[in-house]
Amino acid sequence: MKKVFSTLLAAGFIALVACGPSEEAKNAEQAAADSIAAAAAADSVRMAEEAAAAAAMDTTAADTAAAATPAN
Repeated sequence: MKKVFSTLLAAGFIALVACGPSEEAKNAEQAAADSIAAAAAADSVRMAEEAAAAAAMDTTAADTAAAATPAN
């Protein structure tokens, strides 16, 4: 009886592993990964735009300060 139980248990494990994830589960995982990648790209673009705006403001402030001080 022990051998029969062990054989059935082993066959069950093999069947479970052989099935793998369904096509629907794979598509859902891919959709989630794509969504995360799109959000990261959008965040990266937003950060670059903010950095460019900050650099432009710094340049404008420096130009204004230079124009306000009289030349010797």
